Amino acid sequence: MRYRNNPVLSLAAAVAAATVALGANVNLNSPTGTKGLFLVDKVGAYLRFFDPKTLQEQASFSVATNPHDFALSPDHKYAYVPVYGDGVYGRNPHPGHEILIVDLEEKKLAGTVDIAPYQAPHGIQIDSKGIVYVVCDISRKLLVIDPRSRKVVDAIDNEGTGHWIALLPDASKIYVTNKTDKPYISVIDLKARKVVARIPAPGGSEGIAASPDGKTVVAMDHAEPTMLVIDPKTDRVVDKVTLKGNIKGGYKVYYSADGKRVLTMSLSERLANIFEAANLHGEQKVLPVGKDPMGFAFSADGKTVLVANHGDGSVSVIDLDEGRVVKDFHAGTGIETLTYY
Repeated sequence: MRYRNNPVLSLAAAVAAATVALGANVNLNSPTGTKGLFLVDKVGAYLRFFDPKTLQEQASFSVATNPHDFALSPDHKYAYVPVYGDGVYGRNPHPGHEILIVDLEEKKLAGTVDIAPYQAPHGIQIDSKGIVYVVCDISRKLLVIDPRSRKVVDAIDNEGTGHWIALLPDASKIYVTNKTDKPYISVIDLKARKVVARIPAPGGSEGIAASPDGKTVVAMDHAEPTMLVIDPKTDRVVDKVTLKGNIKGGYKVYYSADGKRVLTMSLSERLANIFEAANLHGEQKVLPVGKDPMGFAFSADGKTVLVANHGDGSVSVIDLDEGRVVKDFHAGTGIETLTYY
């Protein structure tokens, strides 16, 4: 599927201004805001926009099959959405090869980045300069993309298939989980442009996230209900935390926008676990959510988190202070990821 490439006006200047404005420990890859709510409806093949207060849909448009994940530009004017293809990990017969550029203010498609010959873009992150990083599982590459020129500027061998990625805030390294393909998490040095470490993950690895201060990386064990805690200085697992109430491996893990909390989700068990980031072995709040939870979105005031329940077309609203689900609302066919902006 092709789209006409409309110009992205003044993107370089906007990104530069936003970068100057960013303070220390801003979590670019767990963004938040008050202007809108952006949702990636993977199952329905739509991108949707909701009012962040009323939680009512404002606009939507259809896209190619299986849009996955997103990254927001530092100024929150654009979203970059990988088009994965019509399958799933390990079974993707018609892999995608585009990154959609979405104008969040106009609520419309602003263009695409064609990443061919690379296929099946999936996990995506962004740095403070607006450079986008996306892993392609079929091609076994980590792509470095300049969205201003709409070009792939580098393709780095990941060794494994790659699934989800976590970028350190200083953009020095990216951590790539390889699901069940390789028994390790790949560590890519972005200056050297190569894998420099392999962190053992014998049970496989799923979701992964870096703390806003860059001092910790956490990852989900694919087989066991365990969160791996990694020291980025040594690239070693320094701790393991059991996910309370979970029997199988967790799916994804997020730091809250303010970095104070860590949240995990389990697909098969329909659970969300909430941790205090400063004490991962402290009390965990375990909450039932909808079917196949896949994404979190944190409100700007830090009081609320939304859970995208990919399997039943619902979104759960969690009051983080009270530690409970306060409501659910319908959104699309199956939202995988979402964010306030």
